[in-house]
Amino acid sequence: MADRIAIAILAKAPVPGYVKSRLIPVLGADGAADLQARLIEGTVVTATKAVLGPVTLWTAPDPKHPLFQRVRAHHGVALVRQSDGDLGARMHEAAKAANGPVLIVGTDCPVLNANHLHHAAATLRNYDVVVIPAEDGGYVLIGLRQPQAELFTDMEWSTTAVMDETRRRLRSLTLSWRELPTLWDVDRPEDLERMRRDVITPSAVRPARRR
Repeated sequence: MADRIAIAILAKAPVPGYVKSRLIPVLGADGAADLQARLIEGTVVTATKAVLGPVTLWTAPDPKHPLFQRVRAHHGVALVRQSDGDLGARMHEAAKAANGPVLIVGTDCPVLNANHLHHAAATLRNYDVVVIPAEDGGYVLIGLRQPQAELFTDMEWSTTAVMDETRRRLRSLTLSWRELPTLWDVDRPEDLERMRRDVITPSAVRPARRR
């Protein structure tokens, strides 16, 4: 397998009301969008620092948002519009487009760092699939040597059963895989305090102003 491993980042544009809906009661629509922007840029910085291979930012609804344009200019990543369909269809499209081994990540994990990506890439050189599970029952990262449509088709996304179902499918497909230590996402209001405490300064995540 080639030494270079692509990284595909799936990201929604930080548009107020379009992202982080579960955090809007705490942060407000603008605050939730600002947090999304910080998470996107942080993930791009992590991916480019890893220097594993080409980094592509798969954007939704399209690449036109100023943040996407800025990270392309500052960090040299490619911008591609996410395909239609559910999350699984979009992840599979990103895997196919890599034309080789790829690490696929979202932008919700602020503790994902370049060391995690290096560990995942090294693991992928010896296994068909590598996964970093998330505490909420999903996963933060999935790496593939080659596209595996069966891992993404007809999956009930955003549930606590995603990782267990992924394991079942991996066994059914007789693919070799390894799981790396579990990480956590920022999806719920209670995750914000953890992010303030463990990742960034308190001023970076502000509650909504009360009028």
